[in-house]
Amino acid sequence: MMVIDADNAVYGRLSTFVAKKLLEGEEVTILNADKVVVTGSRDFIINRFRERREIGSVRKGPYYPKTSREILRRSIGDMLPKKKTRGKEALHRCKVYSGFPEAFKGAQVVRVEKAMNRKVNGFVTLGEISRLLGQKV
Repeated sequence: MMVIDADNAVYGRLSTFVAKKLLEGEEVTILNADKVVVTGSRDFIINRFRERREIGSVRKGPYYPKTSREILRRSIGDMLPKKKTRGKEALHRCKVYSGFPEAFKGAQVVRVEKAMNRKVNGFVTLGEISRLLGQKV
């Protein structure tokens, strides 16, 4: 089982890393999904997530999530072959938490160096995005 601290990790890079690990058969748990970073212009990013949220209808979908942990889990799921059995099983092995639960205080936590954000400005966290999308606290 791999426990990943997603604090200051870039959204897409982290998602691809986790998707590959899941397809290899590993069980992955991601902590601090609120602190995952989406790089780019703040206004562009927020508008893009709002547009995704507004696509479709209430009855038919697609249903785009509001919470940071569900947004991250969906991006990982989009990188897996969900229509095939191995993709569905891989997504079941993925657990995402928005904070740092007490159960993982003593666990061996890994940071994905390839996915770390090195920018000082020009990014938005998933926590901010989810609050702007209307996440209930």
